[in-house]
Amino acid sequence: MSEVEREFISRGGAQPEGRGIATPERRLVICCGIGKSTVWALGFASYNYTFYLLLTWLPSYLSSSLHMDLLHSVVYTSVPWGFAAVCDLAIGGWLVDKLIQRGWNPVRVRQTVLIGGTILGLGILGAARVHTPAAALFWISISIGGLSAASPVGWSIPSLIAPRASVGRVGGIMNFCNQVAGIAAPIATGYIVAATHSFAGAFIAATVFLLLGIAGYVFLLGRMTPIPDPAITSSR
Repeated sequence: MSEVEREFISRGGAQPEGRGIATPERRLVICCGIGKSTVWALGFASYNYTFYLLLTWLPSYLSSSLHMDLLHSVVYTSVPWGFAAVCDLAIGGWLVDKLIQRGWNPVRVRQTVLIGGTILGLGILGAARVHTPAAALFWISISIGGLSAASPVGWSIPSLIAPRASVGRVGGIMNFCNQVAGIAAPIATGYIVAATHSFAGAFIAATVFLLLGIAGYVFLLGRMTPIPDPAITSSR
């Protein structure tokens, strides 16, 4: 460990490991943390729902709705995911860190990317009424690109808001909600497409879910301030 790292940790730049004591106060804070993180996890689950909808059904959508052959649907499918990878690394990763390092307000930077990226995810609605592959890929790229930019911020939230003894618990809530949404997306999409003979209804369902997630981020998640740790506050 270098002296810079040691000084960073001593200033509180890393959370100490240790077993949390389940006092009544700690249980209260954990419950508050679960409530807050559940709201946030709902928003992040809306990202995963759209992500898995496109991951599993995009080739079928291009083939059945836009009458594209298998070879071209595979090639076209790679375009949104390539764009998503660039947005994930360049915006959600590099740009967020760069702005914070330059002194920008960390909360505002993260909120802007998290909420703005999820709003761009609503671009999936644009794919509900298009009639050409180019238009479809444009809207799908906007959607998955925005969601991918928001994703790294979403994954960082447990370490930002949870008390030191509850980071794993808060992260588990997030991952549970994510995986439930990821499992539900291909199944629900299959039923919707079978019932309506169109992907428009599936894209509208994803849009509604994203709107709920955005509302949770804007009105209920708050400023991403850390939940107070009773072990620290009680010692003051």
